[in-house]
Amino acid sequence: MKLYDKKQIDWKNVLFDNKTLFWLLLPIIVEQFLNSLMGMVDTMMVSTVGSYAISAVSLVDSINNLVIQIFAAMAAGAVIICSQYIGSGNREESSKTAGQVVLTVLGISLLITMFCILGGERLLRLIFGTVEDSVMKSAFIYFMITAVSYPFLALFSAGASFYRAFGNSKFPMKISIISNVINVTGNVLFLYGFGWGVAGAALATLLSRIFGTVVIYYCLRNPKQMIVVRDYLKIRPDMKLILKIMAIGIPAGIENGMFQFGKIAISSTVSTMGTIAISAQAMTDILENVNGIFSNGVGIGLMTVVGQCIGAHRKEEAKYYIVKLMRIAWIGVIVSCLLVLAITKPVTWLGRMEPEAARMCFWLVTAMTIVKPLLWVGAFGLPYGFRAAGDVKFSMIVSVISMWCCRVALSVFLVNTFHFGLGAVWIGIFTDWIVRACIFSVRFISGKWLHEDMVT
Repeated sequence: MKLYDKKQIDWKNVLFDNKTLFWLLLPIIVEQFLNSLMGMVDTMMVSTVGSYAISAVSLVDSINNLVIQIFAAMAAGAVIICSQYIGSGNREESSKTAGQVVLTVLGISLLITMFCILGGERLLRLIFGTVEDSVMKSAFIYFMITAVSYPFLALFSAGASFYRAFGNSKFPMKISIISNVINVTGNVLFLYGFGWGVAGAALATLLSRIFGTVVIYYCLRNPKQMIVVRDYLKIRPDMKLILKIMAIGIPAGIENGMFQFGKIAISSTVSTMGTIAISAQAMTDILENVNGIFSNGVGIGLMTVVGQCIGAHRKEEAKYYIVKLMRIAWIGVIVSCLLVLAITKPVTWLGRMEPEAARMCFWLVTAMTIVKPLLWVGAFGLPYGFRAAGDVKFSMIVSVISMWCCRVALSVFLVNTFHFGLGAVWIGIFTDWIVRACIFSVRFISGKWLHEDMVT
């Protein structure tokens, strides 16, 4: 079975040679790794303030992660449409689209910020119920300050996507590194120097996001780039372009949001199993995120590659790059899983986990190391390519149904009916991966994902 037709590819004039691919993917992977690392460092620094502080930050971050997923979906819409215009050779339209993206994400992020600020403590109590007064007070402070940072987070995500759309992933990586340094430095100053507690941690996050946004939009004014955004006050809504952006952003946002809600539902189920299970699941989730950094980075880069191929009407080349990059991602998954398995016991020891929780965590990571390399590429890698071709609705429908019917419903059923414990959660997760991998693999072979056209 041929996955792509070699005869239809102009091998002397491919859009991305090996060197170009390397320098596209490497900065994205490095950025993903550093963001994950800085997130863990951030959490560790806040934990020194007290248990009430880390509890407050943890509660609010469950909301923040949902908001981040919404902004990530909008950024995906930006990178896909802009890269398709670049592939078609229409630089002017790609810049015009970028301006509409800026207007759209700014408007949506301001609305979300206003909703969160006006909701305040009532919103927190509606979501989390009754918690200790000290935790709620700290959560409210942290929530109010981080909510102010939402527009800067959204604008930076969009700005970074513009650079990735024309293949420059180095620049967003550099800004992200400096922003993370500002965040950690701010934590040291505000937490340990001024003793501002969770307010200091939130303020450091806000300042780092403001810095990243100001720098990236100042640099987007450079007329020598493929995408130029300037004269921000003169940008006016173009509903035709905005609808194109939202045609990708809304399904991707629903998919990301439902995934996050599903994880919250599973966390609620795990919370009934006792502290050992909660601890084991929390550490396993962290380690699963770490061994997914490389492959997720490849997936983000794939959107630029496939987007430009589709814009240039090189469909067989798009298939070729999906196959090529998924092989790279597969190798990355294997290596990452083995490395994470090797450090699991030292990490659980350093984290001072109870012996039973550490044993359970190691067992789960071992199972993941066996299953993930077999399924990740089909379950999560291929949809990056589908979205870049504009095939977002199919990915959304499959992902949402599989998430809730397999991962959530099956896990809850096995826990409540057969009392399988924490193993039931991962049976549900693995089943979800199997269903996605099978359906998306059939979709890729059928070629139906190529029938979408977003820029003509």
